[in-house]
Order: sequence, then structure tokens, then C-alpha cells
Amino acid sequence: MKYRQLTKEQFESLHIEFAHFLATQSIDVKEWKLIKKEKPEIAEEEMNIFSDIVWDDVLSKTNYLEHFSKTSVNLFKCNAEEIQRIAIQVKWDVDLLNQEGFEWLMKNPLDNSVDIFKGSKPYNPKRNEEIFDLIEKGSAISKGEIFEYFSQLIK
Repeated sequence: MKYRQLTKEQFESLHIEFAHFLATQSIDVKEWKLIKKEKPEIAEEEMNIFSDIVWDDVLSKTNYLEHFSKTSVNLFKCNAEEIQRIAIQVKWDVDLLNQEGFEWLMKNPLDNSVDIFKGSKPYNPKRNEEIFDLIEKGSAISKGEIFEYFSQLIK
């Protein structure tokens, strides 16, 4: 397994897609119930394969990630060959996790208490695996507006 198995909630929200996946394996509902009951290891393997397919699809379409903490923000742009990062650190007691703190940062990005760093690096080991690792560590997929805003600001 390349990633991790989808959660129960994720499987439930993708139940139609999972049913189609099982159908491509020539497994109908009746047979799936039998497999789960009599061969749980095969059921587990089918769920793992489906999870990897879903994760690969989501990760391949991911272009931006963001990770917020109380006083810092990490913004990522996921290109084909490399990942770009903008790291923002606020040096006073602001809470970027609440609306007021976030709005302060967006209105005062060039304040003396704000440090902004930009860098990039090739993926290690592979693009989707690195993006998955960042998601597992708390990053969220985004549309990239905040990344692009700060990228223009620090040109």
C-alpha cells in the first residue's frame, strides 16, 4: 500500500465509486458480502487498492497546500518537478488560526514583525508521496490564493 486506507467516512462518501471499482473486479454486492465474511484479508486488499487509486487521483490533481499554526504559515505550490514553499513567521503573539489574526496578516504582510521566506526543492522521493506526507502532517489542499498573494508580494 502506497498511502493509507481511506477512513470509514471516506469509503461511505465514495460508496458508488467503490461499487464501480468492485464491478471492474467482477465482484457484485452479494459476492462482496461473502468475501468480507469469509475472506477478510482479500476484502482488506481490495479496500487498500481502491484507497491507493483514490489517493493517487487526488494527489495528482493537488496544486497547492497550506499549513497554519498559531504564529506561522507554510504555503506550498506543487509543480510537476519541484515543490515551492513560502514560510511566514509572525514574531508577536498573534493567533493566525482565528479570523482576526489571519485578517491582520493579510492586511499587514510587510509589517516588521512578519518574516517571509521562499524556497523550492525537487520532490523526495516522489511528488504524490511528498504531498501525501504533508497532508498527513496537517497541511490542507487549497486553491492557492494565499500562496499567489504572497508570491506576488515578495517578487
